[in-house]
Amino acid sequence: MSMDFDDAPRGGKGKAGDRGDKKSGPGGAGGSGMRKRGFTRRKVCRFCADKTLTIDYKDSQLLKYFITDRGKIIPRRISGNCAKHQRKVALSIRRSRMIALMPYTVTGQ
Repeated sequence: MSMDFDDAPRGGKGKAGDRGDKKSGPGGAGGSGMRKRGFTRRKVCRFCADKTLTIDYKDSQLLKYFITDRGKIIPRRISGNCAKHQRKVALSIRRSRMIALMPYTVTGQ
């Protein structure tokens, strides 16, 4: 006596391991989970590329490129800085905040 799955009732929960529902996994809400990534160019540290640039806490025009519009420090993987220069940038931003050249947070939204 063979049992076809087409005759199984449709209502209620399925059996364990049923893939009918959308689960939030690596592919998002029910996606396949595999997404092809194109080639992205490696970001280059602008301070290593241009040796004349110096990181100074008084230079708020240079440091504004390394904070978000909310006032957060942009991470290294986004900015493209090397670890050495990212530490210097973060230190300069913190020093600049202390003497009120740069904001800690942005208010009045």
